Amino acid sequence: MRTNCQRYADKAVRAPYRSWAKKRAVLPCSPMKNAFIIALREYSDNAKTKGFWIGLTFIPLLLFGSIQVPLWIEKKAAPIRHFVFVDQSGKFEQTVAARLDRAHDRRVREALNEYTVRYSKPNTVKHALTKIDLERIPAPNRRVDDFVGGLTGPEAERPAEDPGSREAQLLQLKPYLRENAPPFIEPKRIFHRVPLPKEITPDWDMPSLARELKPYLRGDKRITVDGQKVRLHAAILIPADVDQKIVRGASASGAPGLDAPKGIEYWSGNLADPQLRDEIERAVNGEVRRREALDRGLDVGAMRNVLQTHVPVVDLNPQKEAGQETVSLADRIRQWSPVAFVYLLWLAIFSIVQMLLNNTIEEKSNRLIEVLLSSVTPGELMMGKLMGISAIGLTLVGAWLLAMVGVLAWKSSPESELASQAFMVIRTSNLLPAFLIYFLLGYLLYAGIFLSIGSVCNSLKEAQSYMSVITMMMMAPLLTMMFIPRDPNGALATILSWIPIYTPFIMMNRAMADPPLFDLIGTLVLMLVSAGWVLWLAGKIFRIGILRTGQPPKLLEMLSWLRSDSTPRNGS
Repeated sequence: MRTNCQRYADKAVRAPYRSWAKKRAVLPCSPMKNAFIIALREYSDNAKTKGFWIGLTFIPLLLFGSIQVPLWIEKKAAPIRHFVFVDQSGKFEQTVAARLDRAHDRRVREALNEYTVRYSKPNTVKHALTKIDLERIPAPNRRVDDFVGGLTGPEAERPAEDPGSREAQLLQLKPYLRENAPPFIEPKRIFHRVPLPKEITPDWDMPSLARELKPYLRGDKRITVDGQKVRLHAAILIPADVDQKIVRGASASGAPGLDAPKGIEYWSGNLADPQLRDEIERAVNGEVRRREALDRGLDVGAMRNVLQTHVPVVDLNPQKEAGQETVSLADRIRQWSPVAFVYLLWLAIFSIVQMLLNNTIEEKSNRLIEVLLSSVTPGELMMGKLMGISAIGLTLVGAWLLAMVGVLAWKSSPESELASQAFMVIRTSNLLPAFLIYFLLGYLLYAGIFLSIGSVCNSLKEAQSYMSVITMMMMAPLLTMMFIPRDPNGALATILSWIPIYTPFIMMNRAMADPPLFDLIGTLVLMLVSAGWVLWLAGKIFRIGILRTGQPPKLLEMLSWLRSDSTPRNGS
């Protein structure tokens, strides 16, 4: 007598896995082995699709690109912004030039720091960094910048870094660099001031200057720079009577309205890049405040010291051990890192169960299901599909997690504290085990729902009415994922944690907040029970609906199936 597995292999002659099934159907097998054969078929069949390989590589490439592409654009592809500067008052030209020079000098030093870390010999990075002397340029201080410009007074009078001294620094660094280190390439200057066109003179009135510069700002005309035609990015026009337009005292409160007097005119058609405008505004207003202080007999240096005087506020966590209560960058990453895992979990579950739905409907529509069910039971077929697609999902998720950990490990270095701390948090926390557990439980729960939908629908169009409701229900974790970390053990988080369809996502979001043990164990048990119950109900619907043709059943009809063991005829 022929075994069930042999009949399965013979009956599936029209299936794309006929030869594969025959090779493995030489021994008698149990129902679990039947399900295992179907699972391997599902895995191999889906692993050969373009969608699988796109999903396998898309997330790692997206993760890599989200880190590298902005850095590459900032260093290589950032456009040079050409601008004209007309200061009829004669008071701010030196201040603006000094601030832009110092900003460029800081970018050069930061690039030199990165170059040193990347190409230094092993165990010599700390010694090499001392040759750069980054401390000579203090970090920007917004409180001081907004009041006295930050680069006015003594800071503005000190010239930017001399290229000769930079060459001396590179010579000092040479003994610490590897032999194959490429030469240091200085970053290009982002903001480049150009002279006015020849037909325009700076002593014209403001309306005339603006009128003649508009064609250049719109791109209708080009400015020649070093023999090349370039587009003018911005025009900064400071009138001679700018002192009369300074807003002082109580009248300075509130945002300027449409009828506010025009002081400095910043003309630009690119509203998405305000960096140059911000630099100009801080430099000019800082100089205005400095001169105002001098006119009132105030000591600018003393004012600077007063603005830099503050009481440090230290964040402390009462849940940490004594002596280690200070909140670090790693602690902040630890609090917000589950958000990324929630989004990845949602994407993984939704994409995998969608794949399960598509496969089920496709096999039902081309009548392959009838061939399969002549050799295996509906339960074996359903179990095989669950195991096969879950293996595909674990492969995708494993590749994504390995890519994420690999990218963070690769970027972990003294120059990237954020990546180093994120890698440390993932390595020392329970995020990865929790993610895998909640992925499997969430997959089983939603797979039962989607298998039920796929078994009663003959096409994806018919499934859309059911899918729209499920998709709307699945949006709740995304809408709340930024709020849950702010109150991880609050009422909203606790209530959503006990709703089975949301439990994987909400508990994943609470993973780093030490939820109560009752919530942790209780929701885990709830998920196991809910997944088993949904799969049991899905099995009854799948057994009856998989051979059904015609219009999809109504909800009440499917509920009656759950109370009945009879199988309707095709077309009923």
